Amino acid sequence: MNKAKIVEIIAKEAGITQKEAKIAFEATFEAILTGVKKGNVSVPKFGTFKISARKARTGVNPATGAKLQIPASKAFTFKQSSVVKERFNK
Repeated sequence: MNKAKIVEIIAKEAGITQKEAKIAFEATFEAILTGVKKGNVSVPKFGTFKISARKARTGVNPATGAKLQIPASKAFTFKQSSVVKERFNK
């Protein structure tokens, strides 16, 4: 499923135009990204979005076997709620 299909479903379910649904969809994700920069974003019955820190580490180039240093980074992560987990494990 892509963004256009999600916008189409939102418009149909909410009884709004696709243009309004697209604005709502984009605003939702912008709010999540902005919120995660400040801390965790928790959506009840869906899950929690957060930033996880990854430490610098040594990796191996699989093609050459040469060791290389992988720098520290931050990763956007999502942990599903028990409601979501149950829905997909029926």
